[in-house]
Amino acid sequence: MGTLIAHQFHLLQQVPGLTHGVFTRHGGVSHPPYASLNVAWNNGDDPSAVRENLSRVRDFLGTRRLASSLQVHGESIHVLDGRKILNADPPDFLVRAPEGDGLATDARGLGLMIKIADCQALFLVDPERRAIANVHCGWRGSVRNIAGKAVALMRDRFGTRPQELLAAVSPSLGPCCAEFRSYRDELPPAFWDYQARPSYFDFWEITRRQLVEAGLEEDRIEIAGRCTVCHPEDYFSYRGEKITGRMAAVIGWKSDSTVG
Repeated sequence: MGTLIAHQFHLLQQVPGLTHGVFTRHGGVSHPPYASLNVAWNNGDDPSAVRENLSRVRDFLGTRRLASSLQVHGESIHVLDGRKILNADPPDFLVRAPEGDGLATDARGLGLMIKIADCQALFLVDPERRAIANVHCGWRGSVRNIAGKAVALMRDRFGTRPQELLAAVSPSLGPCCAEFRSYRDELPPAFWDYQARPSYFDFWEITRRQLVEAGLEEDRIEIAGRCTVCHPEDYFSYRGEKITGRMAAVIGWKSDSTVG
């Protein structure tokens, strides 16, 4: 089935002990239309194949556990207690977190996973306080400013200073393909200036602007800039395929670090 391939970010590769990746659709065991590294349980794929795919992602990144939620296009972000999760009995490498669209932790050995197929996964890293967040940021999340809310949560829970945060945005729906024919009903007027052409919106730039408004420095934000719809050979795309898999976007601290 091939080798796992993960997009990694230059900014995040400079952080000691951090592991991360936005995986392509390659390197798993799922069969079409989920071929081959599908990590979603609820889209019709064989659960045993999904579990094997997730095991491969975990091994690639070097974390002890992977945590994920049922994503609902809302704004809930959950802080996970690493000691409780990593010492759970009976142990399992998969952790089902509460329903929501963001996860945060300062635990070592725990990978936070967001599942995507056009939506953005937003990685946030506080290198000083060794805290991270991973946020599912589709257009509904953008409307609710889930990016800004994630920054505020890290400030409140971990003492993060927004200007010290690093941020990275996954391959996702690009301005070339983000058509909203009913945008006047779906998107707030503040978004209307971000049209790349009539009815097509640049959500990469919207996320960048929301992060800057939350206090991040421009040069500490890295956007992959690769459209999932345009590259079905590498990425699952709900807009492009409808019945398809979901890719894993994971960030965590390596297991050989001390549990925080």
